[in-house]
Amino acid sequence: MDVLRYIVQEAYIVIPALWVIGMFLKKTPSFADWAIVWVLLLVGITFTVALLGPGIESVIQGILVTGAAVFGHQLVKQTKEGIKK
Repeated sequence: MDVLRYIVQEAYIVIPALWVIGMFLKKTPSFADWAIVWVLLLVGITFTVALLGPGIESVIQGILVTGAAVFGHQLVKQTKEGIKK
């Protein structure tokens, strides 16, 4: 994932945290699938701002870690589905 080179090392921990939160949201029966990425984006930005301090760079890092988490999840999911076929 080329996007990882743009993420500061301190924010890497947010990526697996977003995966876990996404898994919980996915298993929540009354939670709409389309809303999961939006919640993850808000949580990703919130976590990175909390880690790195307020500022536009922290918000950008939040967007990047959310992108890495969602993209990484899709890589795993689509690969598993492709292997099954």
